[in-house]
Amino acid sequence: MSELDYGVAPPGYRLPAATHVGRVRLQISDLDRSIGYYERVLGLEATRTGQAAAELAPAGGGDPIIELREKRGIQPASHRGLLGLYHFAVLLPDRPALGRFLVHLAELGLQAGMSDHFVSEAIYLQDPDNLGIEVYADRPRSAWKHANRELSMSAVPMDARAVAAAAGGEPWTGAPRGTTVGHVHLHVGDIEKAESFYHRALGLDKVVWSYPGALFFSAGGYHHHLGTNTWARGGRSANEDDAHLIEWELVLPTPADVHALAESIEREGHAFRRDGGSVVVRDPWGTQLRLVAG
Repeated sequence: MSELDYGVAPPGYRLPAATHVGRVRLQISDLDRSIGYYERVLGLEATRTGQAAAELAPAGGGDPIIELREKRGIQPASHRGLLGLYHFAVLLPDRPALGRFLVHLAELGLQAGMSDHFVSEAIYLQDPDNLGIEVYADRPRSAWKHANRELSMSAVPMDARAVAAAAGGEPWTGAPRGTTVGHVHLHVGDIEKAESFYHRALGLDKVVWSYPGALFFSAGGYHHHLGTNTWARGGRSANEDDAHLIEWELVLPTPADVHALAESIEREGHAFRRDGGSVVVRDPWGTQLRLVAG
């Protein structure tokens, strides 16, 4: 990784610049209901992989980015926030796609939160189990600003008219090819422990650290592959009786990179297990991360 004008590299192992987020796996209460939502609202296409599971890929083509696993009788995600998922973020290829998505939501009559984060523009939704979803598009890296090695990010109102105008009058035809999961944002119990685990053990750079109650990490100079915050008021970690994030993936370039990261995790005193060619580890609050080679 070349030296950047912003961010703080970890003191030991550092993730390769090409590292990115892979799939997210979600436990939901009603598979048919969730498939309907993710297809109708987010423009994904579902392939059932079993009686109680499905994979969701962009309608425009590409690999699955979300997996759903049904467990009947679970509780919806807490409005007060449990330790675990805050939201996962679906990254669209460009601003015109975000504009088409915004107009699509208006045509469906759905309300959504919206924010301009300076590095990106974002729309916020909740799925049928109240799991948080961000749909966003990045601004060009050349437009990102930084000061004292910290990226400038905020949450000011998004210019919805300008974003809708970027659609150019073209209709939404589903999530286009190139749509990915851009980042994951987690509720954690302690920022210092999050820094120790994700920065020192996993090798993510710190990129934003002065946002109240939050710390953001990335590889390769991205604005963030992972957000962490201490805003949850639920007092416990999400568990098997809740709708929750089962696990998320970080994709590293090679199997050798996965092995080197496993060694870093072990040096920092954290347990992990091998599962085929991947490495599985849990953060201090039980959120599971799968490390795979892409």
